[in-house]
Amino acid sequence: MKKQLLFIAIAGLFTSLTSAADLYVRENGANGAYSTVTAAITAAVNGDRIIIKPKTAGAAYVENLTINKSLTFVSETNFEKYNLQGNIEVTPLAGRVVTIHNAVAGNLIISGATTGGRTTLNVFNSRMNYINTAKVNATTNLSGCTVDNETVIAHGRCTGNMFGSLFISNEADTSLATDGIEIIGNLAAYGISNSQKNYTFKFLNNYLSQGAFYIWAVKNGSTNEITNNVVDTRNSGGGQFGEGISINLATGNTGNISIYNNILTNGNDYVIYNYNTNATVSAYYNMSLVPFLLNNVANQGSNTQASFTINGNSFSVSGANVNAGSPAVEYTDLDLTRNDIGNFGGSNSWSNYWPAEAWNKAQINYLNLPRTITVGGTLNVSGSGYSK
Repeated sequence: MKKQLLFIAIAGLFTSLTSAADLYVRENGANGAYSTVTAAITAAVNGDRIIIKPKTAGAAYVENLTINKSLTFVSETNFEKYNLQGNIEVTPLAGRVVTIHNAVAGNLIISGATTGGRTTLNVFNSRMNYINTAKVNATTNLSGCTVDNETVIAHGRCTGNMFGSLFISNEADTSLATDGIEIIGNLAAYGISNSQKNYTFKFLNNYLSQGAFYIWAVKNGSTNEITNNVVDTRNSGGGQFGEGISINLATGNTGNISIYNNILTNGNDYVIYNYNTNATVSAYYNMSLVPFLLNNVANQGSNTQASFTINGNSFSVSGANVNAGSPAVEYTDLDLTRNDIGNFGGSNSWSNYWPAEAWNKAQINYLNLPRTITVGGTLNVSGSGYSK
């Protein structure tokens, strides 16, 4: 009986794996393909892949999409995006997973809350005008994308994107995700803001050229991390005092925020300003061009004013920041030297997510490298990527 039950389970697995199909969309329905993406969505079932051929001379498929199934969308032409002159709306449902590769489109939204589970949206190597997926029980994973204006999410992971600004909203999930919020290696011109109380956050190796980090909420009792970022508010952005990191939690909202190895420079008074004592804030080995003025921030001894150059073209920093970060082993650079302060330092270096050659290699989506290695222990490294 045990053997029979095992066979039935395996047979069922093979059936589910082989049931997915590829549906093609081509200009004017060439070679028997669908002529619109909407028609392919209508014909598809959960798990199918819709393969879209870019039109001649970059012409667009003129349609708004409503995605109401678990589907994957990819380009038929290597290294080339398909254009959608319209918006994309994902209908939420517990267990629904939608993955979009290589799209150029208008606005992207999740249309409502999910009950009894979570909706997951993955968007890779795409360009959008605006993204708002901040709904209850929605996870949004973005990698290698350009979003011309605002991006608003409630939970998820963002790596190697170019944002106008990024907002993490305060939707109160009822089916909690098992992981936190990770914002790693992004260019966010006008700042990153967190109002989410359900999840811990890690803001690592981001480059903020005209805005600040704004922390309006944390998960109660949590420990959160702002590490190896570059924040430049000299010309615009920043909080009331021009600060690069602004923290202002409501009464009753408490948590810990560790701020390490960041370039934080401004043209005003304060570098980090904690507006009250609800958050316990620790700052170590941060660097600024101006005197390092802090408010309601503990452990300030290793923060320094120094000379360095911020390159707005390569999004890099050179000068006194090199090998000036925390000497602790867990912050070591990829070449095993002492941490460089700024977005290229540490194991989550900007260079992981912005490869010099964009075409002939997979795009890194996530890396989880050990912060410390113990002699005789097991070295565990995990990561993921996707074909461009």
